[in-house]
Amino acid sequence: MANVINNLFGGAKPASVIPDKAGDSDFADFAEGADPSPIPIVPVTTTLAGAQAAKTAVPYTKWYNVHERHSLSEFKTEGFILAAITVVLVLHLFGARLNRSKAKKWIRAHASTLGSEFALVGFSGVPRALSDKSGDDLTQALADINSQKGDAILKEKSLFEFATYATGRVNVAFVDVKLTLVKRFNPFITLAENVIGFFWDSYAQPTDSVEATLYPFDGKEALTVPAMPGAAELRQSDKKSTFDGFVWAIVHKESMKQVRDERYDVSLTYTKDNNKLPQWLTVMSESAEITDALLTPELIKAAESAGDLLEYLIVSDQPIDKPKTVEETNPRKRIFLKYRLPSDNNYEPLLPIFQYFLRMTDQLVQVAHFRPEVLRKVKSVRDEMIKGIKKASEQEKAEELAAEREKQRKAKRDAELAAMDAKAQKKFLEKEREREAKRATKKMTTRA
Repeated sequence: MANVINNLFGGAKPASVIPDKAGDSDFADFAEGADPSPIPIVPVTTTLAGAQAAKTAVPYTKWYNVHERHSLSEFKTEGFILAAITVVLVLHLFGARLNRSKAKKWIRAHASTLGSEFALVGFSGVPRALSDKSGDDLTQALADINSQKGDAILKEKSLFEFATYATGRVNVAFVDVKLTLVKRFNPFITLAENVIGFFWDSYAQPTDSVEATLYPFDGKEALTVPAMPGAAELRQSDKKSTFDGFVWAIVHKESMKQVRDERYDVSLTYTKDNNKLPQWLTVMSESAEITDALLTPELIKAAESAGDLLEYLIVSDQPIDKPKTVEETNPRKRIFLKYRLPSDNNYEPLLPIFQYFLRMTDQLVQVAHFRPEVLRKVKSVRDEMIKGIKKASEQEKAEELAAEREKQRKAKRDAELAAMDAKAQKKFLEKEREREAKRATKKMTTRA
């Protein structure tokens, strides 16, 4: 009992046992235990006072003396990035300035022509100060205002699109002009567009071009001209500004296929070369009599002066996009002109075709009244197209009705099936499969 109490309370300790060193040699390495004394830990001082600062090649300087602690060689990546941004920015500014300069040179070359043909040029509208004037006084005042506008006649829609507008002329409601230029402000996009246009004919390469669209009155002056001084004279000539509807064009041969594919109205015509025109142009018409009436010596001379830059001149009363409904086939007469801008900004050769385009409605009002046989031929082609549109529309409606009936039948079948018990459902589904098998067998027999 005394030994137990001593063991519990640290009493008498047993005698130390001396290990037998002559024991098993395999455990000789483990004869002595590990030294329990701890490894001394040297504290690491983090304070400035506790440790001596390591000596460096660059001595410590004031915080603003950055050049003494760093060199430009450390910022090579940043330098390349800044250089690239600078190059892109310079190209952007230079390209945008070049486009604006090209657009201004075009409007300066054509402003006098637009001002001489139209009473109002630009988007600014008629000043209220001219509301009390009429006749020659109003015409002269509008001409003075147009001359004072200068480059403001042209409106910048984007860095590569510019537009202008003109109205106030006999037989013409208004004319829209749009300049589309190469995206010089972004050479990467321009390069990509050129590469794509080089390999794929369906994608046109970017060029500097002008597209002008003229809208004739066609006897609708009362619906177009607002109540203002001088409008009464225009309304009196409603019946005199009408002409027959047709599609006729002179087109550059290199653009002929693209124009026919992109425009529904031109696809109604047939192509035939004319000896009077230059070799690079061809005629697309619905009737030879229409060509004889419209291909005047003035037009031939203007086309020769424009040269290879002329893309097309189109007279049309049909939509550009293929109509999907009969309502979209309603005639709407317009005249289209497109030509590329010269690289040297010399517009003298192009002014004759632009002037002829603006005055073409006067000729159409005089000569574009054809024999009934010619108009019947023109109308027959369009009636065939209308029949095709009606047939496609009726087929689409029939498919919609069939889909609706099938939807209702399926809903009724599901409702009836849900109201049955399991035995009746099984019987119903078996009969349904038998009917489908009979239909499939009947179809195979009919085809054979």
